[in-house]
Amino acid sequence: MQEVIFFDTMRQGLWIAVMIAAPMLTVALVAGITIGLFQALTSVQEMTLTFVPKVGAMLIVFWVSMSFMSETLVDFFTTRIIPLIAGS
Repeated sequence: MQEVIFFDTMRQGLWIAVMIAAPMLTVALVAGITIGLFQALTSVQEMTLTFVPKVGAMLIVFWVSMSFMSETLVDFFTTRIIPLIAGS
């Protein structure tokens, strides 16, 4: 395998990883900022108040975007990885 093909495949794989992780990370960031602001305004310093809503929001976004994630990974493997393995 040539270096150009290897590095291009790695670049595409990293970009797909960013695209797949972006919705969940964005929701975690927004939920963390919102809950942190709420805690600062109300002086409530409960650890479960930050953890449970953030995980719940991430699970909902994961469930909603699961088809997008699966389609993106399957497309990457069928168009890029499998032809490299097959040698074509």
